[in-house]
Amino acid sequence: MEQLLGILLHTIGGFSSASFYVPYAKVRKWAWQTYWIIVGFVAWIIMPTVGGWLVTPDLAGILNGSPVAAKWWTYFFGCLWGFGGLMAGLGLRYLGLSLGQSVSLGVCAIFGTLVPAAMDDKLRLLFADGPGLLILSGFLLTVAGIVLCGCAGVLKDRTLTGEEKQASVKEFSAVKGLTMAIGGGVMSSFMAIAINAGAPIAAAAAQAGTTPVFTNIPLFVLALGGGFTTNFIYALILAVRRRSFGDYVLRERSILARNYFLAVISGLMWYGQYFFYGMGATKMGNYDFASWSLHMASIIVFSNLWGLGLGEWKGVSRRVFYYLWAGMALLIVAVLLIGIGNHLAAA
Repeated sequence: MEQLLGILLHTIGGFSSASFYVPYAKVRKWAWQTYWIIVGFVAWIIMPTVGGWLVTPDLAGILNGSPVAAKWWTYFFGCLWGFGGLMAGLGLRYLGLSLGQSVSLGVCAIFGTLVPAAMDDKLRLLFADGPGLLILSGFLLTVAGIVLCGCAGVLKDRTLTGEEKQASVKEFSAVKGLTMAIGGGVMSSFMAIAINAGAPIAAAAAQAGTTPVFTNIPLFVLALGGGFTTNFIYALILAVRRRSFGDYVLRERSILARNYFLAVISGLMWYGQYFFYGMGATKMGNYDFASWSLHMASIIVFSNLWGLGLGEWKGVSRRVFYYLWAGMALLIVAVLLIGIGNHLAAA
């Protein structure tokens, strides 16, 4: 039952992550960096602190009492993850939700699952018994599903005209988008490593009396704070170059208010993915590293559903849809296999 709850929490987090960029389509008269830094401030500074205060008895005491090395490495890997979030965001900008998320999260799923498992010497668990082999099968199906979704995106790119691509994704660029999405996928996997490095912080939260399901939440103050650092510096450089500081005080108050509202909603959804991920990971036992694959798979499924709803796949052939739906079906089966494997391991 615990594993089923973990899957549910990861699914909610995946939906939150897949949905965060949707409001951007309605933003008007703002440069991309203006929107991005508001999203980041809400998601990576305000909400981790608020979330930590709400679910722990003493957030400041937990962070102050945690080992310095754990805090430093959590923040450092968070900074590296920040580059990934930035690049992945640009990948979405140039490829759209479906293809952008499939490429970046596919790469991220592989690195973010295997590297923390290797760091904790848990890779052997995947070959040790039946539950481990089920989880390994789920991971391999995740990769296969991601590849099929990526193939659908490539076929879509080949079949649509330039005008059709621009109609579904305003700034479509295959070269820029793929470069950013792949780089973003590699760098985004560092969040899984940051969470792994923050284990002593989670332990300190448990010792302070934090409910077990919330023990990972305090470490996100540092991990996401690191992400904000890198994104803020980049956005500030862009704002100076493009002289976009005036965006924050547009005279058209109705547009300004709507833009702020949409950016705040995006930020809340972005943070929501890690709030629920942190809870879900506590329910996965010794195979907690498989949480990353569950998270990525659910994000890709929901991203492609959003892409379908937003018309990003409009006009493509039936063959493209076969690849897309086959990939999504494999991802759903992968989630179930990982969940069953964790359940059997805990039995």
